[in-house]
Amino acid sequence: MTLYDDLGRTYAATRRADPRFAARINAELGDAASVINIGAGTGSYEPPETVLAIEPSKTMIRQRSPAAPPAVQAVAERLPVRDNCVDAALAVLTIHHWTDLEAGIAEMRRVARHRVVILTCDSVKLSSEFWLLAEYLPEAGRADPGMAVPIERLMTLLDEPVVTPLPVPHDCADGFGAAYWQRPEAYLDPAIQSGISLLARAGQATLEHGLRRLAADLDSGRWYDQHADLLDLDELDLGYCLVSGQINSRR
Repeated sequence: MTLYDDLGRTYAATRRADPRFAARINAELGDAASVINIGAGTGSYEPPETVLAIEPSKTMIRQRSPAAPPAVQAVAERLPVRDNCVDAALAVLTIHHWTDLEAGIAEMRRVARHRVVILTCDSVKLSSEFWLLAEYLPEAGRADPGMAVPIERLMTLLDEPVVTPLPVPHDCADGFGAAYWQRPEAYLDPAIQSGISLLARAGQATLEHGLRRLAADLDSGRWYDQHADLLDLDELDLGYCLVSGQINSRR
């Protein structure tokens, strides 16, 4: 059973594409006429040019729209498609789940003729600057060190890598880890927690003490006093970014 066969049962309800992130991804893909979406989940960010989705979890595949492009149950490290079969390979908030980053990126480079586009997060920045992890749930950030993928390491695997920061909107529609930075009460919702792998992997016992403190600080107003500077912001940079690279050579 893959991680999301267990954690992803209500994923489609809390993890919907944010149109601003989707627009940035589509712009980064440029004029790609064919795209393979790797670690596709329920298909939230698949552009119209997607010809195939790769997803290891049957649970996630079953939640895809009937109108979505076809999906194959497989892993990033072993893509069941031929070389140079698409213009671009896309991976959205998935590389931290791969068992072998180098193999997965090599596979993306193998199947894409022109471009690789990855949406990921700088885990160091997230852990140190996001109030939820820094103040309430530091254990969640340390629960699985293997999930941390340094941006610098990722860049070494791509030709002409470009990193584009993606500040998180205050009303982000996609319920990923830091999406609710201005809506702290959301992190007390078990349904939202279950759609955030960072929290779900840590387990309820690990989260319990920190979430109780958060609930108390919300009830007393302390959280709002401590984070008044966040309440007027439209967006916040917490380490989410697009990392893209051209295909200039075959490794």
